[in-house]
Amino acid sequence: MPIYDVPTAQRTILRRQPWDDFEVPARMLDANERLFGERIGPDEAVRRILADVRSRGNAALRQWTSTLDGADVGALQVPQSAIDEALATVDATVLAALRLSAARVEAFHRKQPSLSWIHNDGDGTLGQLVRPIGRIGIYVPGGTAPLPSTLLMTAVPARVAGVPYIAVISPPQRESGLPHPVTLAAAAVAGVDAVFVAGGAQAIGAFAFGTESIPAVDKICGPGNLFVTLAKRQVFGLVGIDGLPGPTETVVVADEQADPEYAAADLLAQAEHDILASAILLTPSRALAEKVQAAVARQLEELDREEILTLSLGNKCGLVVTPTLDDAFDLANVYAPEHLCLLVDDPWTHLDRVQNAGGVFLGERSFEVLGDYVAGPSHVMPTGGTARFASPINVNDFVKIVSVIGLNEQALQKIGPAAATLAHAEGLTAHAAAVEKRLGTDPQSLVTNHQSPITNH
Repeated sequence: MPIYDVPTAQRTILRRQPWDDFEVPARMLDANERLFGERIGPDEAVRRILADVRSRGNAALRQWTSTLDGADVGALQVPQSAIDEALATVDATVLAALRLSAARVEAFHRKQPSLSWIHNDGDGTLGQLVRPIGRIGIYVPGGTAPLPSTLLMTAVPARVAGVPYIAVISPPQRESGLPHPVTLAAAAVAGVDAVFVAGGAQAIGAFAFGTESIPAVDKICGPGNLFVTLAKRQVFGLVGIDGLPGPTETVVVADEQADPEYAAADLLAQAEHDILASAILLTPSRALAEKVQAAVARQLEELDREEILTLSLGNKCGLVVTPTLDDAFDLANVYAPEHLCLLVDDPWTHLDRVQNAGGVFLGERSFEVLGDYVAGPSHVMPTGGTARFASPINVNDFVKIVSVIGLNEQALQKIGPAAATLAHAEGLTAHAAAVEKRLGTDPQSLVTNHQSPITNH
């Protein structure tokens, strides 16, 4: 794991670029040529898969699942008997951990205020109605490893929000043609309404358009690979989406008192996700950076996913020596990481320095892996620098706001003339007339007496 100075890091591992700005690998183009008969890029491949699902429904889903996942699927909805069997066969300690996680996620999100309000005064009533979204579809990856925690971290906040219909879709295992048993167990623990079998862009298409077996939803949530993310982008507008998650990332800000073994363990935990994961240490202590570098090399030999880790550590990961601790926080805020871990003395005194992060983890006993599974807040957090404007999954992702306007005659007389004036300023005479008929005002007089500052310029 290399050690960088700040300028070098800013040109390399700290440099952000659009998530879809990459050179398409030749092997991906080769694969698409075999599938489509043309050497097309991933975006066009996704467009064609979505169009096929929209046109042919279940038949397209089954065909793409067989072609891309190598699994033959019968019923696209997982029967309750299979979910019950998963609950009965999943290891009891795993099931207990799923239930603990779900309980803590639920308890955390029930503390989040998301309330309707109505205010009455002399002009009438104004307010907002907070209503749950009707149908939520959750994509749960199942490629290199099942992710039951992601299901819980998305479905449970949706349930807290009062969503009446929550569906999960996840790729099949080749042997069974069903999602992984631990994913099915998590779906039962989360109390979802239906589980379906499909992966990739075709699964997103099924939720967006609906098929004979899968109802269309109002919003699609959950992370996935490049094709899933491209598909979510293409269907946005027809349905809502939670975001366009990219590879996972962690920034650790550490001072000279940090434990290098803990810092190394936290970096490796992030780097093992995939070869595009980012795990970055920012510290003013070169001595600490060197100790962490040695600890990473030593701990790496003890871990299972050594091939992925080795590739990841040589790609978008590294140790950066900053002039001061303040400089480390400045770099972290510009980078806007998904996870920001503070391995510093008295981390609470530094919390005000944090401006951009999906989640901030305070101290050596509050590390990111606990957040991944059991801390309480959803671990589905903004990536790719989008923490500058986006938030982790929360109750507000599953509700919508309806404005309430109930004004009276007093309000009409007070604010109606201004409304008519603005309508005339915009050249919308029908708008103005709707006001003037109620005011009983001569339209020409109203224009003369309430000249818009827009027209006066």
